Amino acid sequence: MKKTGDYLGSPADLDGVVSVTPQPVAGAAIGIIAVNLVYPKLPGNVANASTFAFPVDYEVIDLAIEQLFEADPGAVDQIVQAAKWLEARGVRAIVGACGYFANFQTQVQAAVRVPVLLSSLAQLPLIKTSLRADQRIAVLVADIQGATPELLANVNATPDKVTFVDIGSLPEFHAIRYGETTLDNGALKRALVQKAVAAVKQDPSVGALLLECSDLPPYAAAIQAGVGLPVFDFITLINCLHQSLCQRPYYGFI
Repeated sequence: MKKTGDYLGSPADLDGVVSVTPQPVAGAAIGIIAVNLVYPKLPGNVANASTFAFPVDYEVIDLAIEQLFEADPGAVDQIVQAAKWLEARGVRAIVGACGYFANFQTQVQAAVRVPVLLSSLAQLPLIKTSLRADQRIAVLVADIQGATPELLANVNATPDKVTFVDIGSLPEFHAIRYGETTLDNGALKRALVQKAVAAVKQDPSVGALLLECSDLPPYAAAIQAGVGLPVFDFITLINCLHQSLCQRPYYGFI
């Protein structure tokens, strides 16, 4: 008998008996909490469903983005409720669509039974483990004031090998930061590449980059071409998480 979350991978599975827990929709392993912000969300953006090679479910909340940056306690209830709604709809893990959701990792983790990785910053311990002891991680962040040791502590990371790089103040990022409906995507890509290249040139000990912001994955390939280093972002996190939830048999030649 197949149960909720099982993989139906053969005609025999489809001809068998299934028994599920009550839920209104099915098939999305990843649930994403997104803030109700209006600006162009290109393919690659966490808030653009076409980014993913698998279905995802969204729960949109009405908060000011500054509430995430500032770890506003008044945002906790709405974020926790969004996670609970996603869990009730059958998702098997929950992520956020902003790196500063890390400020609420502990509260959401305690409120649901499925795995929770709200922030791209959760990859920092993994990246640190992959690098030599003398190497650092450049983290491109949308709000430099909110990039604090406390933010990192929420995802079991420490600031000792982290260099924060401010991209939130870039004029080309203004449309995303302040919710405008017109974006010069080419100009933003060039500005981000220049910022990343300058960060690596300034500190040759940088061995990898992490893009905190959920709006930055569309530019990850261009940034990597510019710096020649590993580049992690929200999509590397979500793809890894999805793979862990939806393993399938391998077939091929030997």
